[in-house]
Amino acid sequence: MKKSTASSAPASVPVWRQQMHYRLKEGALIAMGALCLYLWMALLTYDQTDPGWSHTSSNMDQVQNAAGRAGAFAADILFMVLGYFAYIFPLLLAVKTWQIFRQRHEPWQWSGWLFSWRLIGLVFLILSGAALAHIHFHSAGSLPASAGGALGESLGNLALNALNIQGSTLLFIALFLFGLTVFTDLSWFKVMDMTGKITLDLLELMQGSVTRWWAARAERKQLVAQLREVDEPAYAAPRMSEPRDLAKPKPARPLPVEPTLSSQPSPPPRPVAPIMPAASVATNPAPAQIAPSQPARPAVPIKPLSEESSLGASNAKPAEQSARVQKEKQASLFVDSAVQGTLPPISILDPAEQKKVNYSPESLAAVGQLLEVKLKEFGVEVTVDSIHPGPVITRYEIQPAAGVKVSRISNLAKDLARSLAVLSVRVVEVIPGKTTVGIEIPNEDRQIVRFSEVLSSPQYDQATSPVTMALGHDIGGKPVITDLAKMPHLLVAGTTGSGKSVGVNAMILSILFKSGPEDAKLIMIDPKMLELSIYEGIPHLLCPVVTDMKDAANALRWSVAEMERRYKLMAAMGVRNLAGFNRKIKDAEEAGEPLSDPLYKRESIHDEAPLLKTLPTIVVVVDEFADMMMIVGKKVEELIARIAQKARAAGIHLILATQRPSVDVITGLIKANIPTRMAFQVSSKIDSRTIIDQGGAEQLLGHGDMLYMPPGTSLPIRVHGAFVSDEEVHRVVEAWKQRGVPDYNEDILAGVEEAGSGFENSGGGGDGDDSESDALYDEAVNFVLESRRASISAVQRKLKIGYNRAARMIESMEMAGVVTPMNTNGSREVIAPGPMRD
Repeated sequence: MKKSTASSAPASVPVWRQQMHYRLKEGALIAMGALCLYLWMALLTYDQTDPGWSHTSSNMDQVQNAAGRAGAFAADILFMVLGYFAYIFPLLLAVKTWQIFRQRHEPWQWSGWLFSWRLIGLVFLILSGAALAHIHFHSAGSLPASAGGALGESLGNLALNALNIQGSTLLFIALFLFGLTVFTDLSWFKVMDMTGKITLDLLELMQGSVTRWWAARAERKQLVAQLREVDEPAYAAPRMSEPRDLAKPKPARPLPVEPTLSSQPSPPPRPVAPIMPAASVATNPAPAQIAPSQPARPAVPIKPLSEESSLGASNAKPAEQSARVQKEKQASLFVDSAVQGTLPPISILDPAEQKKVNYSPESLAAVGQLLEVKLKEFGVEVTVDSIHPGPVITRYEIQPAAGVKVSRISNLAKDLARSLAVLSVRVVEVIPGKTTVGIEIPNEDRQIVRFSEVLSSPQYDQATSPVTMALGHDIGGKPVITDLAKMPHLLVAGTTGSGKSVGVNAMILSILFKSGPEDAKLIMIDPKMLELSIYEGIPHLLCPVVTDMKDAANALRWSVAEMERRYKLMAAMGVRNLAGFNRKIKDAEEAGEPLSDPLYKRESIHDEAPLLKTLPTIVVVVDEFADMMMIVGKKVEELIARIAQKARAAGIHLILATQRPSVDVITGLIKANIPTRMAFQVSSKIDSRTIIDQGGAEQLLGHGDMLYMPPGTSLPIRVHGAFVSDEEVHRVVEAWKQRGVPDYNEDILAGVEEAGSGFENSGGGGDGDDSESDALYDEAVNFVLESRRASISAVQRKLKIGYNRAARMIESMEMAGVVTPMNTNGSREVIAPGPMRD
């Protein structure tokens, strides 16, 4: 389908005429500006002794008006006709001058209808303004006429006789506002909106100042308290009435736990062979049942995970909003934002809740000491090195004693969960850059990660890729933003109820909030007919949401064919990826020399090749590809493997999701070509190894808790997925439906023959009534003739298809005379003499 390539300017207007129009507009701008200044100068320096139109003057030689004799006459005429409204007349011209200045770069087009309306508005302005001046003001002695001039006096007297003062005032105010709106194109809703915005900005500025002052005051108080604690002696001084006993050291007072300590404090000097009596143990017990023969050690430093997260970056202000959110807050309330070419505002999502700190340093230190005790009961000596609290889990970094293997701690994960009375405990065996082992324990009060909170982050706003995806927060509450183009494909797996579908919705919405339909296109395959059908009708779709698996196979074949076509285009253009191809197309369009399609086959000499346009990134989303493989067959796996192997440079990416993480679904061929994987909660360690080649997913908490394995690394990152409700998805879909309609490509579901693929046009869905048209029917007949076994289960195992599909094939063979009808014992005999060949 060819599209129009006409620009916004009319094609019939030559360039020299457009440039002349621009120069005329600039000249009119200068002339009107000079006229406004001249009239104001004449009106402000008006003197009744100067010669004028309404009177004569004896002093004809010397003129007091700064604008000269012409200015004196002009001012006298304006005051005579309009009165006080004469001061407003140059202001109206100044407004029109400003409008011309703002539209100086737009092509000049004459509109007689619009000019007539502007002239009518100016007339209403002048008449109503002069009449209001006559009714409500008294004339000064220096003016040649009344306060409203001749026009105001005649109209005002006429209105006063008919409507009285109140009615006349109401009438002329309405006419004045109508004339002002028509003449200046002023929107009173915008005025109200601007007034409200300025008021809200002032209130927000005042609130921020008060909040900063209060926070600084609280910080000063906390600093003073810390200094007082440091100044106190570390050991209790003996009483004056008690004799000094140098052989009996006093127990050390525990140091205060500070949440912002960055390093472990040095312990106080140990006394030699301390002996603590039982009485002192009873009166001053050590925290967390520490042996009485040991002195109390200093407190464990507690650092928020936002300062030292697993990603190795600091985030001192996790709630910082991006420039896009701040700009959307200043958008007009009375202006429809559903304009073609704009992105939906993030404000249509549910706002994030104010997060509160739900832990205390004392409780975290107590759990850390309890962890040491429980591990010691299992025969593992460790010390808690640091504590990192997060929004969902808290990581305790422990230092094993010499000779303790990490595998011993990993095998105690379930025992630790039972001992600590928590849902699950995950052991992080390797923390990059550290020698400690991480133990992640879930918090009592889990915070919900809102999707709007992740999208409002500067990291998402600053990302430039059209397929940027916001996954959620890491264990420290820091946004996790990734690029699908760098993955370049993603495998998502998890059990039912683990948050897999919500995670896929968050990925799709991330693309919809980042890119328009000209930058990113979607092909959605939904075997369950529930999860992705909600996106039907958005302009990003290349075809309707696919629910028939025969059409799904055709969509994958079209994707392979499109990949091959794009590679031929890029090879002809001499570029290596889609970004280079689009950049070359844009540079050619900016230079005024658009490129033609080098692959276009001309049917005649006069046939011209179409111009090349930028190609969008295509994302193929499959919600449950295990069901698709079960219905269509193993050939879908080959199509997926072809796309995963080659489609990165062509800008085609896959998002495959399944709730059956088994080896017959997530095969080695798929895993080898999709290194980026995402594991939600699974039921066993075997399923976790199937997805991410290691355990850990069975210890997740569910409801969006995931292990994300980025490309090029074998260390998964724990991410708390963002929550997206169905209402939010509906609002985003409706917002995009208001911005455009989809332009479906009918070739996608029609079954395009892929060059060199060897696949038939039929999808092999197995749901049709004619089984002989099945793509695998001939292969089934050959197997039955060669093996001489007419068994439904044998055909099912050989072709790896469903039972119903195999049964239809056997019944078709019976109707064709290949096999006999079913005997009394349920068996069939092969009566065909030999294998049938095409």
